[in-house]
Amino acid sequence: MLEVKEIHTHYGQSHILQGISLTVKPGQVLAVLGRNGVGKTTLVHSLVSFVKPTGGRIHFRGGDITGRPTHQIIRQGLTLVPQGRRVFRSLSVLENLTVPYRCLSPAPNKSWDIGTAFQVFPHLEIRKNQRAGNLSGGEQQMLAMARALVSRPQMVLFDEPSEGLAPMVVKEISKVIKGLADQGLAVLLIEQNFNMALNTAHEVLVMSRGQIVHRSSPQDLAKNNDIKSRYLGM
Repeated sequence: MLEVKEIHTHYGQSHILQGISLTVKPGQVLAVLGRNGVGKTTLVHSLVSFVKPTGGRIHFRGGDITGRPTHQIIRQGLTLVPQGRRVFRSLSVLENLTVPYRCLSPAPNKSWDIGTAFQVFPHLEIRKNQRAGNLSGGEQQMLAMARALVSRPQMVLFDEPSEGLAPMVVKEISKVIKGLADQGLAVLLIEQNFNMALNTAHEVLVMSRGQIVHRSSPQDLAKNNDIKSRYLGM
């Protein structure tokens, strides 16, 4: 579904991503772990062209999307749940879920629509006419996820979805992400919540200073005290 080949990304003179390579298959959750400032969000932003890679290639569904306009990438079926939710606070829940229909993929995953979103996130249906800015943090995160999914993607990028949320909400979000993979979607999960990432992912990568320094199953990482101490501060 996604193949990233040796991408480099700069902010001015700062060399942030230094040759990142990874692949994500349909039905797979790949988690990327690392401390603050190692380039995890820059990786996500590079994939959707919020920032243009300065080297390497990104292939999605067999086509080269490197540096293409973001709206074109979304229409190809790659979507993002951004860090910090970034819902449209002045719009209602229902209005937030209507916006993505402007960006439907020409070959969409047709299993998702607003009705499906309300089935998966029933709290949102109860609050569908309320402004998004009046929702709790957990509800806003669910809305951000639902908004991404009603664009009917083939792959979803999650950037720190557990940030600032109560453990029960994090558990629910993890369940939804695993359910997406069960439906055949590819998922790239950027996380600092170690336990949530390991309980959700099929494979894990660890980043440090813009590079991948470890790649393994969640079970192997859980037992690798050297990697956890050196790169995750555990």
